[in-house]
Amino acid sequence: MDTTRRDFLGKVAANAAMLGAMPLAMDFRSLAAAAAPAPALQGQNWDTTWVNKLTGKHKAVFDVPEVESGYGVWRASIWAKQYQEVLGVQPKDLSAAVVLRHNGIVLAMQQSFWDKYGIGKAKNVIHPVTQQPTDRNPVLLSSSRGEVPEMFDAVALDKFIARGGVALACNLAFADCVELVKSKEGVNDAEARKQALSHLVPGVIMQPSGVFAAIRAQEAGATYLRAS
Repeated sequence: MDTTRRDFLGKVAANAAMLGAMPLAMDFRSLAAAAAPAPALQGQNWDTTWVNKLTGKHKAVFDVPEVESGYGVWRASIWAKQYQEVLGVQPKDLSAAVVLRHNGIVLAMQQSFWDKYGIGKAKNVIHPVTQQPTDRNPVLLSSSRGEVPEMFDAVALDKFIARGGVALACNLAFADCVELVKSKEGVNDAEARKQALSHLVPGVIMQPSGVFAAIRAQEAGATYLRAS
């Protein structure tokens, strides 16, 4: 493990212990994709009410376009904890959102999807702590299954959402997940999308695109950070 990653993990461990008590989201995949009609875009009712949850005095949106061992999602929790410890900010004054887009869209998918379609191997995913190849979604790891030390539980995506964090998924990138289901299961577009959506992590909100989500969050006053 290189020094940078070792230092990062050390900081995570130091800051994560108290996260459980803390209440708490740009995407051009290519010029061609940007010019093409967005899948399932027209006629769909998009939930944009999540901006109403960005109420804190301190607001941030973490852009997560890469898997990068799940660190982009972890950073959204670490930031809030550090603001509490260093600046004395109260949890109610902090709002965080993560945007899962581009290659990072697979982080929005439950472990069942990763298992069924071999995501870990296909994406060459590296475990955030052991630095070894893994077939586990790195933002859903839990000490209860022996996947990470307990100190890392609080930075998981499901825990972030449970604390009130906003998790947003890019519909354009999600088309890759739909296509994977379609090709593997031999079903039509509608059925493939239905099946892919059933694997979405509970609480993740689909948006027209990652660009839409990131800009909307900034319009709501969130500071933007490229997190992976």
